[in-house]
Amino acid sequence: MLRPEVLLVTELDFKALAELTISKLAVNRQYHSRIMKTMFEVKLEKARIFVVLLAFGWGFNWIAGRMILGWLEPWTMRAIGVGLGAATLLFSVTIFRNRLTLSKRQFLHIAIASSLNVIVFNICSAYAQVFGTTGRAVVIAYSMPIWAAILARLVLREKLDYLQLVAIALCLGGLATVIAPQAVHGMPLGALFALGCAWGWAGGTVYLKWARVEADAVVVTAWQLLIGFIVLATGMCLVEGLPDMSELPPSAYGWIAYNGLIGLGVSYLLWFLAVERLPAVTASLGVLLVPVVGIVSATLFVEETMTFSDVLGFGLIFVAAVCALVRKRSPATQLPE
Repeated sequence: MLRPEVLLVTELDFKALAELTISKLAVNRQYHSRIMKTMFEVKLEKARIFVVLLAFGWGFNWIAGRMILGWLEPWTMRAIGVGLGAATLLFSVTIFRNRLTLSKRQFLHIAIASSLNVIVFNICSAYAQVFGTTGRAVVIAYSMPIWAAILARLVLREKLDYLQLVAIALCLGGLATVIAPQAVHGMPLGALFALGCAWGWAGGTVYLKWARVEADAVVVTAWQLLIGFIVLATGMCLVEGLPDMSELPPSAYGWIAYNGLIGLGVSYLLWFLAVERLPAVTASLGVLLVPVVGIVSATLFVEETMTFSDVLGFGLIFVAAVCALVRKRSPATQLPE
């Protein structure tokens, strides 16, 4: 049997050990909290960088399209670019070991969305630059969030709040400001094709939301690009025939590589990395830098001059897009170039 003084010492030792353990746990908890906070801040900072890179990747891709159209026909340009983009995303799916297989229902819904998001958007964006200026095409095409809000009201029965109604009014005013001066001189085909871009993306986005395709976003986009490539390549053969690229200058191949690999491949990956780390509103509003980059690039590289009505219309549409996006709660699974 232990003596009383020994029991007292043992009890004191246990108390000291317990206090020391609690103290260490508190220190470790604080240290772990600081580490997690630092890692979170680093992720946010990287995500913001992704959004900036994405803005330049997609914004400058409009200039790449304009340059390529000097050498290739619209269907050919889009078939090659979308094909390279699909290859880039399929490669990333393989690297990240994502499941590529789809059910029949998923494939059907993705094919329908692809006809709008990829085929209609890309063909319309090409012809918008054939029949009009790149800057004006970018301005009108990025009215897409407003059309998505309208379609979501009609198809998904989502309510339009006061801010979204203001966005619709601003958008219509901006479109009228841009298109009216062109309509005086005849049918503004470039503007109408640019509207087709906006309507195609909005329709595809709302359709995917309605269909509720449960699959990885990168896989869904890869399939959309692959399906789009098959259709666009078929259209190229029927409308324009097989291209002769033997006499293209080296710069043409550089623009083509940028259009497919960066504009339609890497930029999509940057988008998905951004929406995983940033709030949906922050990522979506960051992408509104795309038309700004596109317009500035068109002025610098293609030497386009925007009229006063173009600038005013762009301002109205830009503010409208901000109003439409600022109330969204869920990230889009994809955005166009």
